[in-house]
Amino acid sequence: MGSKIVSDANAFVKFLKLCQDENKENCTYMDNISVLLVEKEELLHDIITGNQPVFVCEKAQPKCEPEATETTADTSVIEDTLFKVEQDPGPQPLSVMKARQLLSWYTMAHNPNMPQVEAPGTLHPLWVRCDKSDPCATTWLGVETVFSGNKTSGVKLYTVSCKGPTTDETSFTTLDELKQEHEKRHHASTVATKGYAQYNLFCSLKEESMIFESQSSVIASLTWNNVEKVLECPPLSSKASLNIKVAVGDIRSPLYQTHREMEFLLALAEGLRTGETEWLEPMETQSAVDLTRSLVEELENVAQGVAGHAAKASEKQKAKTDATAAFSSMVIERGDLDFTEQLWEKMRKSVTSYQDITECLKIVVKAVKLGKIKPWIHKDSNSTLSKMIVQSYQQQIDAMPLTGLTPANMLLELGLDKIRKDFINYLVGKELTTLNYLSYYLDTEVDLQEQVIRVRKLHHLLEILGTCSTFLSLPHDRLFLFTQSCLQYYKTSNYDEDHVFQLQIKPALISYFYEKEQPFSWAMEVSSGQGSKEVKTALYLSDKPLVDHISFDLDVPLDVSVNEESEMSYYRTMVSCSLISFT
Repeated sequence: MGSKIVSDANAFVKFLKLCQDENKENCTYMDNISVLLVEKEELLHDIITGNQPVFVCEKAQPKCEPEATETTADTSVIEDTLFKVEQDPGPQPLSVMKARQLLSWYTMAHNPNMPQVEAPGTLHPLWVRCDKSDPCATTWLGVETVFSGNKTSGVKLYTVSCKGPTTDETSFTTLDELKQEHEKRHHASTVATKGYAQYNLFCSLKEESMIFESQSSVIASLTWNNVEKVLECPPLSSKASLNIKVAVGDIRSPLYQTHREMEFLLALAEGLRTGETEWLEPMETQSAVDLTRSLVEELENVAQGVAGHAAKASEKQKAKTDATAAFSSMVIERGDLDFTEQLWEKMRKSVTSYQDITECLKIVVKAVKLGKIKPWIHKDSNSTLSKMIVQSYQQQIDAMPLTGLTPANMLLELGLDKIRKDFINYLVGKELTTLNYLSYYLDTEVDLQEQVIRVRKLHHLLEILGTCSTFLSLPHDRLFLFTQSCLQYYKTSNYDEDHVFQLQIKPALISYFYEKEQPFSWAMEVSSGQGSKEVKTALYLSDKPLVDHISFDLDVPLDVSVNEESEMSYYRTMVSCSLISFT
């Protein structure tokens, strides 16, 4: 073997070993090759299973060199240094020939039959971005070691090729062709087949000829054995899971009104925390002070026995509850609001300043102190105002100066008390959890800002359940288990609308949504062998390219109306594997 080849192979694997030992995430080899240390899922889109780190080689980005220009002023020469500002072109591939050379060096170093190349120990798998310049349109080449016990027994070589999108299903590789490709490489006597499909159940909904894009998504992922044809619908015997991500604030959500309520609570809490409050646009035409005065006067009239007022108040509350029930099958609001909760409802819809809050609470406190009203309060209410009203029953009221931020904190307490009861009413009333399991979220011993954080987590959970119950109509047993999982997650995790919650489910419960739809991702694989010697050949069909460093010619017309039904256009990605044995 040529000494230069051996020398190049030794230099390359020593470089990889150094990067691995020092955990360097980005190094440059020979000035023109970038070597990245990354997780597989970040760049390979789950094409290859496993979660160990890998080396990724790509073309190094050219350095921006200063450009010297000469300008003349008053016969003197001044040099100005200008830097080229270019848009980041993204990752760039190497030639297929160069990629094969890098893989050959890696393979030689792990081959015990080639002692002239120094063995580096165990290296992470190596993947190289390719420019698809060969007839197979190769976009990735990869290699990883295979072990027999503690010894290296061979390597697996991977080839990934990708073609641009098309709606022409006759251009797709068939199952028989995929089997033939696999058997050509591995001469297997028996093979197994497996299918994968993903459906987006809740990405956008068409309403009145308009498409509302949503940040929420419900992805159904299904896997099954014994594939019969390309793009077949998953059988009911498949394994299925829902990957659910819900962003609050969707106007179509059954909890949209609760979101509006939470918006005010969060704005108030943020203002108390930072000193700067962005008041929301009031939902009422009357001022907060007038609404509060009307509420107090109504109670005074009830206390004085003015005919008709008690019945009128009851009818108003009933009408509100009926309207809520008609709006959605997922009723969060209650019909048993006590005085402080009704006060919160009126103030949150009308308050536009701290002065408003102070004036409203002064009206209430004065009426309570003078004994003009003795409103009913839930016995488990925890707010300062609720405690003062309870004291008034025995005519023992503590002094309460409504100065500084005290009124705003009191209003925040009212909101937290009311919203917590709303959420308890739904979660416990629907037997999705217990008060004991909610204790972390209902703890009033922590400071107000922490209470707001925990109530916000509960709100996100309710939004997720709203999607599962009203949109997917999932049965109670699935909702119960899912609720426990979400509650457990948020006990130790920060609020995160981008987090994807997963729920295992029977395909029959969601087949209505996907059986007549086209998957946005579909794959089939043919496999043979076992353990470390298992090899696979796979075809992936996807609505987005699985390769991010190559541009593709589009076969799809761009002038299709957004509302026009059309066939799904798929990128076609083929992954093949070869097992090279050293023994």
